[in-house]
Amino acid sequence: LGDVYKRQPLERPVSRGGLWGWRLFDWANSPFPTVIITFVFSAYYTQAVADDQVTGSSWWSAAVAISAVCIALLSPPLGAIADQTGRRKPWLAAATIVTITATAMLWFVAPEEQWLLMGAILIVIANVGFEIGMVFYNSMLPDLAPPNRIGRISGEAWALGYAGGLVCLVVALLVFVQTDTPPFGLDKATAEHVRVVALLVAVWIAVFSLPTFLLTPDRKRTEMPLRQAARGGIKQLIQTLRNVRQFPEVTRYLIARLFYVDGMNTLFLFGGIYAAGTFKMSVEEIIQFGIALNVAAGIGAFVFGRIDDVIGPKKVILIAIAGMLAVSTPLLMVEGKLLFWVFALPLGLFFGPAQTASRSLMARLTPPHMTTEMFGLFALSGKATAFLGPTLVGTVTVLADSQRIGMATIAVLLIIGGLIMFTVKAPPPIRDEALADKPPAS
Repeated sequence: LGDVYKRQPLERPVSRGGLWGWRLFDWANSPFPTVIITFVFSAYYTQAVADDQVTGSSWWSAAVAISAVCIALLSPPLGAIADQTGRRKPWLAAATIVTITATAMLWFVAPEEQWLLMGAILIVIANVGFEIGMVFYNSMLPDLAPPNRIGRISGEAWALGYAGGLVCLVVALLVFVQTDTPPFGLDKATAEHVRVVALLVAVWIAVFSLPTFLLTPDRKRTEMPLRQAARGGIKQLIQTLRNVRQFPEVTRYLIARLFYVDGMNTLFLFGGIYAAGTFKMSVEEIIQFGIALNVAAGIGAFVFGRIDDVIGPKKVILIAIAGMLAVSTPLLMVEGKLLFWVFALPLGLFFGPAQTASRSLMARLTPPHMTTEMFGLFALSGKATAFLGPTLVGTVTVLADSQRIGMATIAVLLIIGGLIMFTVKAPPPIRDEALADKPPAS
């Protein structure tokens, strides 16, 4: 396991500013999934752009599904190619520019059905850019963070991400969407006060990602031509997939993640639908619930990031899975909104730790010369079975004629993921206090 903590040479030593520059990228890009994918623009697209909500939902679901397939197909080869070139920031910059450009162009998606196709295409492009960028961003972690602080730094970044998404969401709602007199003369009749959130998110990403590119060091360039790097990267990826038995812990971990992440994503995806259908919560109440859930997740990510470095990310993931199971079981039995809030909010406390510890464990398991390739497979494991949870919940809900029974199937995915996680042999936590405040050697 000692080789796991070897570092690839960096262009310059890692400073505190460089580490904070890396953390801030989570703050920079999190408004995209929060404001565009989850809350504001998704609701606008399905309710205002389409003639009816069923049509809008089907187009939106198709766009998200197509982007997931593209992400699953592109992440591993692009990660492998990036490992051949050495540097990750140019790839991260390219993906970020794609995200910013496609997001900004959503401004032109007017509340008319003729914009359904263009809106869907832009969502696919923006979401692919966002997720591919996360491959290169995540792969920088093991080179930057001291081995005994990987969990803490990952948790702080994830907590910043939740905070950034929520701050941007509040600005979008209070300044533009829910105000009687939108600024800049925005026309409510053509939904400019809602469409402008796309420009807000694009500018937010562009401004707050700058510290990452200016302050955070990258690996040294290998001087390998791009064409040669592409051939070498694809060859390396094929070899990795053929010789997958050489990486048994990574393989078992990624298989486990297929199930528990699918369970988590499905729980998050159907949470609002369940709240609206079973507890008759209004749209405003669901948005309030989503904000509160994200606050709880950010707190959980921050706190458990420190615990991660003490007990190890594998135990944090298992604790998070057990916590989600313990909380979600009574949640499916209670009646009334108050009890729903009491049992649903603690879910967020376990969402955050599961996500940040997943990144931390991947950073600890990954061979240093294959970091970006492995994080490409990490992205694949988050998308390959994205259809399974929603299909399972939808099918059982229809057959049983009960949302509660349908939602209960999510527990099966979490349990399978947890059981496989038990078999993963993770590197032990590093407790060398001498390293606590020292950056890794470059």
